[in-house]
Amino acid sequence: MASQDWFDKDFYKVLGVSKDISAADLKKTYRKLARKYHPDSTQGDAAAEAKFKEISEAYSVLSDKDQREEYDQIRAMGSGSARFQAPGSAGAGGFEDVFSRFGQSRGGSYQQADFDDLFSMFGQQSGGFGSGRFGQSTGGFRGYGGPQRGADVTARTTLDFQTAVKGETISLAGEDGKPFKVKIPAGVSDGQKIRLRGRGRPSPDGGEPGDIVVQVTVRPHPVFTRDGLNLRVTVPVTFTEAALGATIEVPTLGGDPVKLRVAPGTPSGRVLRVKGRGVQSSKGTGDLLAEVQVAVPAHLDDKAKEALERFREVEPKENPRAELMAKARE
Repeated sequence: MASQDWFDKDFYKVLGVSKDISAADLKKTYRKLARKYHPDSTQGDAAAEAKFKEISEAYSVLSDKDQREEYDQIRAMGSGSARFQAPGSAGAGGFEDVFSRFGQSRGGSYQQADFDDLFSMFGQQSGGFGSGRFGQSTGGFRGYGGPQRGADVTARTTLDFQTAVKGETISLAGEDGKPFKVKIPAGVSDGQKIRLRGRGRPSPDGGEPGDIVVQVTVRPHPVFTRDGLNLRVTVPVTFTEAALGATIEVPTLGGDPVKLRVAPGTPSGRVLRVKGRGVQSSKGTGDLLAEVQVAVPAHLDDKAKEALERFREVEPKENPRAELMAKARE
């Protein structure tokens, strides 16, 4: 569904790509940026979170063929690069002139004009460009000179984490109160939009109907997080398990635990991979990434303290902070 702020948002610039980028290269670029700015990778960084939302919005539009075409047309006309004569209005100016007149009538530039009024005015001049409110009827740009396309309808749903990973068919209430079914594909992500073609409002003059656009919100899971098609989980291990090595159990999403071998001398932050236990979708199958976190006991009895004191006397005299301090002095 078109948005009034498309005039001011350069989605190509947000993603750092050219306007003629292919769908495949667009997807590669988005995945790279999504990994870099994903909240799971930049916890607490508000700027990174805002950037993630910005690139997600840009990709959601440019990855949809119809929306990308409409966006390109809107941006082109908004910049004045596309001029045309409005039918039935001899001597009328182009799209840029409409903006100019609206800016003057409001005492400012066209960016300050009311977009709803502006498009209403333009529809009256063009005799069929689209008389509905911009964003409610997308027939204007696609059906110039012909029947209007019906308006899109926006719906929202909140899914639990496992449903989003596994996929499921759910039922939502329509505008008229009647339920309609939505097939949630496996691996749907938070903020993703699912478009149901031809399920929106009918055209007022015999054109094609609009779509239903379902925006998905995914509740966070207490244990697992998403990393593309991979699932991440943090697994605590004891000091002795990390130092001496051990076989541990790791949970999986909706399945039985798996056993993993922790090698002797494993530090915190090391990632152990379980092939094929991530998200299974039409785009592929991810892995389960188990990040080791060495747990330090909060309470020690006397025997444990004595054992650690004896260990301190014989432990290697390496300074674990030596490399850190050296880099800080560079």
